[in-house]
Amino acid sequence: MKDLGWDDEWARTFGPFAAEGLIPARVAIEFNYLYRLFAETGEVQAQHAGKLRHESAHLSAVGDWVAIRPSPGEATATIEAILPRRSHFSRKVAGELTEEQTVAANIDTVFIIMGLDGDYNPRRLERYLMLAYESGAKPVVILNKADVATQLAEDIDEIQQLAVGIPVHAVSAKERSGIEVIERYLGPGRTGALLGSSGVGKSTLVNALMGEELLKTREVREHDSRGRHTTRHRHLIVLTGGRGLLVDTPGMRELQLWAHEDSARETFDDIVELAATCHFTNCRHLGEPRCAVKQAVEEGTVTAERLASYQKLRDELDTLEQRKSVRDQINIKRKFKSASQAMKKMYKDRDRE
Repeated sequence: MKDLGWDDEWARTFGPFAAEGLIPARVAIEFNYLYRLFAETGEVQAQHAGKLRHESAHLSAVGDWVAIRPSPGEATATIEAILPRRSHFSRKVAGELTEEQTVAANIDTVFIIMGLDGDYNPRRLERYLMLAYESGAKPVVILNKADVATQLAEDIDEIQQLAVGIPVHAVSAKERSGIEVIERYLGPGRTGALLGSSGVGKSTLVNALMGEELLKTREVREHDSRGRHTTRHRHLIVLTGGRGLLVDTPGMRELQLWAHEDSARETFDDIVELAATCHFTNCRHLGEPRCAVKQAVEEGTVTAERLASYQKLRDELDTLEQRKSVRDQINIKRKFKSASQAMKKMYKDRDRE
């Protein structure tokens, strides 16, 4: 259990569930509300208890610690409760729904993987960084495919300027060069999550770290270096020799924000510091006079692309907060309506008596 990340703090949290005869397990794979769990007794297939499905706003995610009731004589169980998460990487679900999707839970390090081929995209990295700061885990940037990079030093320098204070490492999973750096952030019981778009080489990294072809890989397209999803489901992988755990995730075609303003401040600290010296406290850095941020763009200390990215992500965060507010108001009305109907039914039944 310690190899899975279990420690004294988890044991204390689990105390009340142990008194009910439940046992701890960690979610390894989620597939259509079916879960594969790692428990002390081995692998178990499980589903949520009906009460948990109806009462909980969030169901289990890969990496969660859960309290389960095993089925006698079978390798199945029922998930009765989810232990409070220490960290979690989330995004907004695709489409119009204003709901959170947890990609990985209880992670110590978020490895943001970006390819140094035709899919190199610093603007996409800024989006990942915002969600990484929000997660509560430590972010690390891994620049994969260093073997095909045409301007490696320049790319590393650019990313280091975007990810100030965050470790940045260039590796080649294909040639198994430099991948040992990932293990520096892991170790017995420590969990990392590999995040990045399709084709950046997450599965190849896992195979290189495992020393075997554990996961299928595919070649990326030549014209844009993008790939089809090799990993179809989020998957918690236990590295051999007590070296830690890794959550491999499908490439994300769409990474909608689920974050707060503080994450934008962390990601764009250079712009935020400049904004504090603008003439107007509510300056949007568009056409306002005496704007310190626009002046920095004109002087070349901040790129126009970075400012545009900041403005786009801030607008997206503002829209998200508005949609959350509308959703919360709707939920309050639904709860009030349900309570009102219940009260009417109670009085009606009383009158009949």
